[in-house]
Order: sequence, then C-alpha cells, then structure tokens
Amino acid sequence: MIITNFSKHRNEFKEPKILKAKPHWQGQNLSDSTVKGKDPKIQDTPTDSSIVNNLNRGRVAIFIDGLNLFHTALQLGIEIDYVKLLCHLTNGSRLLRAFFYTGVDISNEKQQGFLLWMRRNGYRVVAKDITQPTENFKKSNLNVEIAVDMLTLAPYYDTAVLVSGDGDLAYAVNAVSRMGVRVEVVSLQTSTSESLIDVADCFIDLDSIKTHIQKDSNLGYSYRTPSNSNL
Repeated sequence: MIITNFSKHRNEFKEPKILKAKPHWQGQNLSDSTVKGKDPKIQDTPTDSSIVNNLNRGRVAIFIDGLNLFHTALQLGIEIDYVKLLCHLTNGSRLLRAFFYTGVDISNEKQQGFLLWMRRNGYRVVAKDITQPTENFKKSNLNVEIAVDMLTLAPYYDTAVLVSGDGDLAYAVNAVSRMGVRVEVVSLQTSTSESLIDVADCFIDLDSIKTHIQKDSNLGYSYRTPSNSNL
C-alpha cells in the first residue's frame, strides 16, 4: 500500500513538471498536431474573421508569397492593406519576423517605392529580379527562398503563417511540421493546392477575412520612390 500511494503521488506531480519544462519551440502539444486527418482540419478552419484566437501560437513567423497574394487579391476584387494584413495575421501573438517575397522590375519606379514602404512598415522584403523568357512573359519564382527561410528559422518560432496556395511548398511545410512547428496556410481555397492544405495544421480561406484586410476606398498610401527619399 505504501508503494502504491507513493507511485500515485509521483504520477500526480510528474506531468505538470514536464509541461512546465517544455521547450518554447514545440508550440502546441504534439498530440494536437500529429493527427493530420481532414476532420480536425475542417474544425480548425475559421467561420468568421478570427484567426485561431483560442490557440497558444507562441512566437509567429509570417511568410508571404507576394505574387500569389497579388493574383488572389485580383480574384477577390480587392486591394490589400498590408498594415491590416500584418496585424490580422499576427493577431496579438509575438511576431518574430514577417517576410514578403516578390519579383522586382528595376525599371518600375512605383514598385520600388512600394517595396521601400513595405520595409519601413514591418516587412522584411526578399526580392529577386524578374526574368523575361520567351514570348515576353515575365516571371519570378521565390519558392526556394521561402522554403529555406522557413527551415532556417524553424528553431526560433512556434507558428508559421504561410500566405500562399502553391503546392510546391508542401514539402517545406511538412518538414517544419516535423520539427514541432505549427503551420497555418492562408490563401484562397478555390486556388490552393490540396497537397498544401493536407500538410498544414490549419487553413484560413482569404475570402473569409477579406473585409478585414482590404484597403479602405477613401484612403491611400503615398509610396516614396528612392529618388525622393532620404536614403
């Protein structure tokens, strides 16, 4: 009887000690994120403008595929307010860093001014020169840069917010998930790869939050270009 009581008391106090000593990078309990079935994911999908309000997201890192988001905004018929977007995706959590990946046309002065504004308003801009293959079709793919940054910084954040619907990023998402990171994918459901949704812990349809991230029609930003800045 004495041994039984001793074991019982040890079990009662052992569990809280483990939880208290849990490393910060593990984020959610592993039991919450190891099951990747579709039913839990459907429950995670918000039905209103809230983004996982009830979760302890820990430190958050945001990775935005700029070109993908631009085309999504066109489909939704809105113009993105990037201040509102950053606030909504962070949602009161501790922000490690917010990356914005985009192709750059060095001859486009308006775009240069926009990127300067982004750098001064909370974003770390990762840019790549736009290539121009045959048939005058310009493109720039930054999936490698997104994947490398997600993996490199994984030990320093608990939740990754990926704003993209590109299925090529599914492997990177799966890799950081195995490292204990919770991954939220934010994109337009109708144009998001199923393979990306399947490996994410949570999917948020941009259509459900568009009213909270779109630019007010009566407001505008005065993007400064390098020629008229003090840099």
